[in-house]
This record gives sequence, C-alpha cells and structure tokens, in this order.
Amino acid sequence: MAHRWLGRMWVSAMLYVALSSFFIHELKVWGDFSPIHLLSIWTLFSLGYAIHLARTNRIKQHQRWMTSLYGLALIVTGAFTLVPGRVMHAVLF
Repeated sequence: MAHRWLGRMWVSAMLYVALSSFFIHELKVWGDFSPIHLLSIWTLFSLGYAIHLARTNRIKQHQRWMTSLYGLALIVTGAFTLVPGRVMHAVLF
C-alpha cells in the first residue's frame, strides 16, 4: 500500500517536472528546444510504460524501468543543470 502511494506521488512529481520543462527555453539548441526536452519526452514515455508494466503484472520489468528512470532523473538531469550559463553552474563555479 505504501509503495503504491509513494509511487503515485513520485510519478505525479515526475509528470509535473517533465511537462513543465517544455516551458523552459533558456538553452536553445534546436529553435526553442534543447536536449533537456528530449529527456522530458523520454521521461513521459518511460513513466507510461513502467505504469503499464506494473498494471500487467510484469513487476521485474517495472522495477528496472523505474530504477533506470530514477537514475536518469538524478544523473542526467543533474548534469544539465551544470551547463555553463545555467544558474547552478554560476552557483557552483
């Protein structure tokens, strides 16, 4: 029960963050978009697929997808915040 509640909260937060990223246009690589937007698309797909896996009782695959998504959210997105010209780059360097 707690796992489902926490999972729903985490998925909701990830959905909010991924969708809100489409309103960020500071880093422009392709028009108004950047690699972070590709990561957001991947996040939305991954969330949907991982939920599908859980609902179809493919728990091991669900665990792998959610663990991978968690890692991407921390490592890759964290690296994007350190790109020169971003606020966190200025704070840390």
